[in-house]
Amino acid sequence: MRYADDFVILARYPGRRIAAWAEATVEDWMGLENNREKTTVVRLEEAGASLDFLGYTFRYERDKYGRPQRFLNRVPSAKACARERAKLREMISARPCFMPALIAEVNDQVRGWANYFRHGRSRPALRALNWYLQQRMVRHLKCRSQRPYRPPAGVSWYAHLCKQLGLVQL
Repeated sequence: MRYADDFVILARYPGRRIAAWAEATVEDWMGLENNREKTTVVRLEEAGASLDFLGYTFRYERDKYGRPQRFLNRVPSAKACARERAKLREMISARPCFMPALIAEVNDQVRGWANYFRHGRSRPALRALNWYLQQRMVRHLKCRSQRPYRPPAGVSWYAHLCKQLGLVQL
């Protein structure tokens, strides 16, 4: 029997009736088996509670204007950020490559990731990914030959990578 993929049920008052309905719907109607080891009830209104689902972390946060209400926010999960860094590490390895082709490949990967995570509060994760990507590219360029690669005189690494070589910044 196949296990049900991850799914979330939002309910104001979670209880036995909703759990029984979800199990019956998933198991009887859809013909899937619910993985009871992974099944949990998360109460997001509690302090510090969060839910990871589809690469996002959902949690309640304070209002930025100081009002008493809180809002449900979504940010890229730590696991999704780590997966993207691993993918970039694999792409920007020590292997010899044609630089414009590598930058085009990296730009496609980063743009796709950023388009998926553009909703919610993704700015801190995008900044961290920009920094990581720039550091990997600098390290890659410096290790390409016996003599370290340097940007042209009077040009920073950022300007050289982004303006001259065409690396995308998120």
